[in-house]
Amino acid sequence: MADPLKQFEIKPLIPLDIAGYDVSFTNSAMWMAIAVVTSLVFFLIATRKPQMVPGRAQVFAESMYEFIAGMVRDNIGSKGREYFPLIFTIFVVVLMGNMLGMIPYSFTYTSHIAVTMGLALAIFIFVTILGFVKHGTHFFSLFCPEGVPWALKPLIIPIEVLSYLIRPVTLSVRLFANMMAGHLMLKVFAGFSVAMGVGLGIVPMFFNVALIGFEFLIAFLQAYVFTILSCIYLKDAIELH
Repeated sequence: MADPLKQFEIKPLIPLDIAGYDVSFTNSAMWMAIAVVTSLVFFLIATRKPQMVPGRAQVFAESMYEFIAGMVRDNIGSKGREYFPLIFTIFVVVLMGNMLGMIPYSFTYTSHIAVTMGLALAIFIFVTILGFVKHGTHFFSLFCPEGVPWALKPLIIPIEVLSYLIRPVTLSVRLFANMMAGHLMLKVFAGFSVAMGVGLGIVPMFFNVALIGFEFLIAFLQAYVFTILSCIYLKDAIELH
């Protein structure tokens, strides 16, 4: 049976070393570039000549726009309108990473903690800076909700600070773990199908077909969860408690 972890190996495609640092163009970077090009080309084609009676591409693009706009409106409010491009970009980046990873012999860059942690840290740093820009030192009131008795503040404040600092960890691990576990299961059941032969191998094959459909659902849900949590964190920075 093939090693199910081999699909997560990062391999250099164009070796490059600068001042002792390995900055090779890897399979992960290639699929990130494919995600960028694919999404840009699709949205450019879908919105190039908008029609009163939209075609399939325009319907899909407009539906995605309305979906994210509704998410921003429901979770941040009218003040979140100016951050719509950021939220839309986050959703597309994560969704493309998840969906492209379902193509055979592709690479799921969202199954690597380095990628998901990078995204989560970027969101965390942006939200923190935004909070200080908008509220100054009053941003620290986020860690002490109104109405908390003085006797409980020594307990509540450390808990609130810890829960805030751990946000990038939980945000990144949730996406990375779900995508990695799903692809591992697909690979293992596919290996069973091959190892058990033509007759018995049909049983794990049916399980694998069901898992593929389930994994597509997980790919979308994880992009949705990652994005909606980003909205919630952004709302905290804008409105505090």
